[in-house]
Amino acid sequence: MSAYESLKREMLNLPNMITLGRLFLIPPVIWLIDPTDPVRNLYASLIFAAASLLDILDGYLARKQGLVTVFGKFVDPLADKLMAMSAMIYLVVVNLLPAWLVVVMLGRDLYINGIRQIAAERGIVIAAGEGGKMKTVFQLVGICCVLARYPYRLPFFDAPFDFHAVGMLFLYLALALSLLSAMTYTVAFRDGLRTNAD
Repeated sequence: MSAYESLKREMLNLPNMITLGRLFLIPPVIWLIDPTDPVRNLYASLIFAAASLLDILDGYLARKQGLVTVFGKFVDPLADKLMAMSAMIYLVVVNLLPAWLVVVMLGRDLYINGIRQIAAERGIVIAAGEGGKMKTVFQLVGICCVLARYPYRLPFFDAPFDFHAVGMLFLYLALALSLLSAMTYTVAFRDGLRTNAD
């Protein structure tokens, strides 16, 4: 089997097709974001939540069906980052998120990608930490809540549930975890360099 045919087969397996499908949900989310329209914002939040849940589904199917591929390992985290950063950048544009928060998170991701690339070139394996995974979960939940934005009355809550305030709380927690995981990656990278030098 040629390299092209192998890549094509990987792209067309079900988990990877679901991952690619998540990318096509980004434009509707961006289009629906409207700081003055609760209905459009709610739809944007629901679509974003669906895309986030599909991330869980494609990972589960890949492991269950033995379809973990090199292409999937590349495109799955890429889809996560494109989803999160696209939504967050546009939320800054419509003044629903502070720009500094997005700049720090984006800078952290670029920093980690740089470390991983340098590590890979030197044969150093840096496993994804739990902090990074939790950061992604908190970030996606936070974005969903900020997208919903308006207070809504929910079952079992006496007062209206303030989605924007809850979303910002999750995003600040995600920020803290992102900085902590960046430190963890840095230490692992340093230790890997020392081990290779010995």
